[in-house]
Amino acid sequence: MATHQRQLTRPPSDERELELWIQHAAGLILFEDVRNYAIEQLQDDLSSDARAAALKAIDDALYGMMMVIDGVSGALENEKYRVNLAVAVRLTDLDTDETLTEVNLADGDGMCMGFHGWKDGDFGKHPPMES
Repeated sequence: MATHQRQLTRPPSDERELELWIQHAAGLILFEDVRNYAIEQLQDDLSSDARAAALKAIDDALYGMMMVIDGVSGALENEKYRVNLAVAVRLTDLDTDETLTEVNLADGDGMCMGFHGWKDGDFGKHPPMES
């Protein structure tokens, strides 16, 4: 189910819980809108071996993207310059359009660390979406 079809939960008030909640929200968005989208594109008539290989490729690609987000890989540099991606997740108040909190995911707890739990549907103590 795409994230636009889900209902966001209220953010926790505790600062550390909010930081984890927003990182779980980022993981949810990537799993729902990237991983599940790719899985939905698989042909129904794939053999079980082909389907398993396709699912592994999807997970490997998403994990590789998470390594770039974490800053483990994905920088291009020379002796003077560096080019790298910066990915942030924001909590925005829809009434005021004010950003309430923002986390640069490279500074977070690690998208790669969340991968396996998110794959199993574990989005933390305070999941960012309604069940």
